[in-house]
Amino acid sequence: MSHIHIQELSKTYPGKTPVQALDSIDLNVAPGEFVALLGPSGCGKSTLLNLIAGFEAPTSGRLLFGGQAVTQPGPDRGVVFQEAALFPWLTVWDNVIFGPQVQGKRAAEYEAHAQEMIELVGLSDFKNHLPVQLSGGMRQRVGIARILTLGSKVLLMDEPFGALDAQTRLTMQELLLSVWQRLKPTIIFVTHDIDEAIFLASSIYVMSARPGRMQKHIPVPLARPRTIADTASETFSTMKLDILNLIRHTHD
Repeated sequence: MSHIHIQELSKTYPGKTPVQALDSIDLNVAPGEFVALLGPSGCGKSTLLNLIAGFEAPTSGRLLFGGQAVTQPGPDRGVVFQEAALFPWLTVWDNVIFGPQVQGKRAAEYEAHAQEMIELVGLSDFKNHLPVQLSGGMRQRVGIARILTLGSKVLLMDEPFGALDAQTRLTMQELLLSVWQRLKPTIIFVTHDIDEAIFLASSIYVMSARPGRMQKHIPVPLARPRTIADTASETFSTMKLDILNLIRHTHD
């Protein structure tokens, strides 16, 4: 059974001139799958992520998570945005445990797990730092640890590394792969970067220009675990060229 099942989903924003963002989207994501969404700007990638998160409702179609209709946000679907959206007055530790605290859980229920997630993202030495004392990449590490501590089964990631410099971005990609390799959460990752999509994902879905439709599903044949050396392979280069041509002609 699909973890996330989307069938004939469409989204239109009403107004004097209605805007159709998505049209007839079909998507099935298995538990533990790592999916990347690629497509031209404005094709509805972030809209689709917001629908899965429960921030918005579809205009038509089916959107199921674990066999149940998605009607609202929930801790089982954690969202990581381009900006980490941390509470600036809270330390790294307090940001990470904020979710379980709001849920009313006892410290004994979450502290050990939170510590493990902080160690997993490499922030053990920064538990008492405030967000302003951290680099952009480190703030994103806190955001990932916070979602994992919450116990989210699905990570919805909206260009989380888009604002980082190239070196930090690669480091964060490698970190995310190590987290996924260890915990196997379901990840849906929105990006404009073809290299990033191929390096990270098990499957890539290329979307058309607005209204966004699923134009092509492309399995990624690279073996895991992956390293930066995989980006120099012939398979990687061929996939990149094929996807680039597909996106460039998506307006045709």
